[in-house]
Amino acid sequence: MAMRPAAELLLLEAAAIEPILQAAADVDLDLPTVCTGWSVRDVMAHCAAALSRIASEDLHDFSPEANEADVEARRGQSTGQVLSELLTGYETGAEAIDAAAGVLDGIGLGEWMHGGDIRDALGLPGAYESEGIELALGLLLERSQNMGKGPVTVVIGGETMHFGVGESATTLTTDRATFVRICGGRKPDPARYRLQGELGVADLTLFS
Repeated sequence: MAMRPAAELLLLEAAAIEPILQAAADVDLDLPTVCTGWSVRDVMAHCAAALSRIASEDLHDFSPEANEADVEARRGQSTGQVLSELLTGYETGAEAIDAAAGVLDGIGLGEWMHGGDIRDALGLPGAYESEGIELALGLLLERSQNMGKGPVTVVIGGETMHFGVGESATTLTTDRATFVRICGGRKPDPARYRLQGELGVADLTLFS
């Protein structure tokens, strides 16, 4: 039986990011990411913690404060320890997401987006449009509707998609990676999108 898209997306990310992290030098892991105050290593620690929590059903509210506490708790660990927890977490986390019938889909999508944060910090191409991008786009649109976001007509490469709920009076024209950045609050380049209508970029943010 096929897994939920969010679980499948997480496994795709696991396969893509593992060789990148295995090859990264310690100095690379200290590079800052778009996640304010977090290095690559910190993003790894956050992802490892989140996946471990959902696999063990030891959930918290995943607020910025709770996430920071998880990262802080791992700052004394070696790179190998954090990486081992992360790689194990991808597999067990995917199983938990698949079994949760939608409740944990945001975790799978968020982990894929954090893979983009890591690629972006390391200067790798295609940071936010890696393997699984089509699944990610579908999940972003679904999340916007579940959150009751204001309606936006999204045009990417000639394809039109519907963001949010209701009849749209706003149009966003952009590329896939920039749309991911916008939805994730990842400081999109204003030159790479055009937003016309009633809503602004902040209205399209799906992750705090």
